Amino acid sequence: MTVTTSGAQPPGREPPGGKPPAPDEADPGSAAQPGSATRADPRPAPAPRGLTWRIRLRRDRSLILMTVPAVVLLLVFNYVPMFGTVTAFQFYDPLVGVLHSEWIGLDNFRQLFDDPLFWHAMANTVAISAVQLVLFFPIPIALALLLNTIVSSKIRSVVQSVVYLPHFFSWVLVVTVFQQMFGGAGLLNQFLRQHGAEPWNIMTNPATFKLLVTSQAVWKEAGWGIIVFLAALAAIDQSLYEAAAADGAGRWRRMWHITLPGMRGVIVLMLVLRLGNALTVGFEQLLVQRDAVGHDAADVLDTFAFYYGIGTSNYGYGAAAGLFKSVISLLLVLGANKLAHAFGEDGLYRK
Repeated sequence: MTVTTSGAQPPGREPPGGKPPAPDEADPGSAAQPGSATRADPRPAPAPRGLTWRIRLRRDRSLILMTVPAVVLLLVFNYVPMFGTVTAFQFYDPLVGVLHSEWIGLDNFRQLFDDPLFWHAMANTVAISAVQLVLFFPIPIALALLLNTIVSSKIRSVVQSVVYLPHFFSWVLVVTVFQQMFGGAGLLNQFLRQHGAEPWNIMTNPATFKLLVTSQAVWKEAGWGIIVFLAALAAIDQSLYEAAAADGAGRWRRMWHITLPGMRGVIVLMLVLRLGNALTVGFEQLLVQRDAVGHDAADVLDTFAFYYGIGTSNYGYGAAAGLFKSVISLLLVLGANKLAHAFGEDGLYRK
């Protein structure tokens, strides 16, 4: 009689229930036998160790050297001058310098907030910025959509060159062109006189000054502003248009359901940047036309800081006005970026 131990099967006999378990059906805790098939480990392989900063420095050395001049220019012209904001808290005397000027704390800001001319300049700035946001911001988007519908690449290149050109004109030249067109002796008034109508000098009318500066900004900068939107249009998958056309969608439906959603991220980004520059509405443009319409219509925060700060040698007062504008602009950027995140867009940076 053969005696077997507990749990062991005699040779040549199968366990109750049929065939022995396959190697891949064995207990996961049991050790795999040599030569037997095992399941692949479902856990991901450990990520390779990252490159050290020295290796990345050697790898990207050429690119870093290319960016050094831009970084130096940024430091010299954007960050080093920020040291001058300390003059907003001083009675700054250029003869003794920043380090030896009298420290007066917040007196410049108290004087600034009690000045009715400052609040009038602030109101003009907000009003002009609002008009430009409503009338100017959508125009580059519309121009980009129109250019995108032009089939011929040659015609598109010619149109782009024509609308880009005014960007390279100075504001003095832009104002001169508008003066020749809409001034007292301009083409418009000559036409009105020839037909017995009363002339209308738009260039010296304070009531229409906000529309005038907005139209000048549109003529000068709208063509340059379409570059970013054309790049966004080029990034949209063309197969989406083909599929929509095959399903019977017309041009307007394709624009509404494909083009505009594809541009939404770029539109939100440009809107955030535009709101950040809302209090900067064109110093040189308004400075050239200030005498023609008067300071009541043309004074904004930048011209206020220039005339009532630098113009009167009260440098600390002008620096206080500029610092106030910078802080408000920063808050506008942060607020607009947070609003972009609320709508599911990245804005300037991701959450």
